[in-house]
Amino acid sequence: MPVKDRRKRHERRRPGEVRDAIVTALSNKPNGASVAEILNAVHGLIGSAAPSSIRSYLRLNSDSLFVRRDRGVYTIREAPAETYGPQAGKQPSFRSYLFGRTTLFEADCLEWLRQQHENSIHAVVTDPPYGLVEYAPEQQEKLRNGKGGIWRIPPAFDGAKRSPLPRFTVLSRDEVEELARFFFEWGRALLPVLVPGSNVVVASNPLLSYVVSGALARAGLERRGEIVRLVMTMRGGDRPKHAHEEFPDVSVMPRSMWEPWILFRKPIEGRVQDNLRKWKTGGFRRPSADRPFGDVIPSSPTHKSERELAPHPSLKPQAFLRMLIRGALPLGEGIVLDPFAGSGSTLAAAEAVGYQSVGIEKDSRYFNLATASIPKLAAFKNGGDYSFSL
Repeated sequence: MPVKDRRKRHERRRPGEVRDAIVTALSNKPNGASVAEILNAVHGLIGSAAPSSIRSYLRLNSDSLFVRRDRGVYTIREAPAETYGPQAGKQPSFRSYLFGRTTLFEADCLEWLRQQHENSIHAVVTDPPYGLVEYAPEQQEKLRNGKGGIWRIPPAFDGAKRSPLPRFTVLSRDEVEELARFFFEWGRALLPVLVPGSNVVVASNPLLSYVVSGALARAGLERRGEIVRLVMTMRGGDRPKHAHEEFPDVSVMPRSMWEPWILFRKPIEGRVQDNLRKWKTGGFRRPSADRPFGDVIPSSPTHKSERELAPHPSLKPQAFLRMLIRGALPLGEGIVLDPFAGSGSTLAAAEAVGYQSVGIEKDSRYFNLATASIPKLAAFKNGGDYSFSL
């Protein structure tokens, strides 16, 4: 590359691009890599980068992100590198359910991911337990027995004692840090299984999306923005608890009218068109020839008739999921993964659109729920026109 072109490429480099390339390079090297190997990998991912900048970044972050071993070999510190990626000789032994183009496994998603072949999944669309603590066995038991449990944010937010307790308001600093560690580990396990250019779309919450997003970026995935689900939720908008008459014109926090679905992508190989030809991924499927896929999707709360088909506390409507799923595979080809399948609503949306999908669900009761719900949700007639997108 001519010196002038290299200078232009460096000038328009986005913030954190070198860091993300280093993390991606090491994520694909379970036994670590030398500085020379990291330099070559970074150059292959983002083009020319100053060797001194890469060496400095490695040296300055050796205590927080990287581990420097003998002879200048680096690995990522946050988890043992050898635990990530496919493990040779291990065969899956999970309970499974088949319906149409859908396969559902009862398994821990991290364990399942580590047993898969590289470059075998083309997109991820998932609504994870992004508070984590609400899915602990004791909290689930309380919820199912009608005795509270940490689940959702009710209309009264600050200072309110409700049953179930408001999700996220009860998370401690340690639990937020555990959330970041979990999604970093999940991103590291996911990355080798994705084909280059795979979209990773993750439901989140305005209060915690930064935690999940930062963890996935550190894991080596490429941040691509957010998809906004325009929906009126139950969170926020209240006056101060026990002081609403004193402060009638104050909302403690804004009334939530949207839901962020953070968007990442596994780095592509070459140009987008090259990646599309080889891997069938790298962008979003347009709703029509004259309209691009948009990052704002109007939605409604899940209707009672749909909840009766799949009684899960965080069920998303088929109308929204089908739009999202359809767009996730730009050529309409490949496998969509939901590693936190819950009631199976994402898998049902994929089935309705005509895509092949794989789901993972750890909780046996939700697995059983999904086996009953997927056929019903896939056949749901009020799923909306999933070709529409702003």
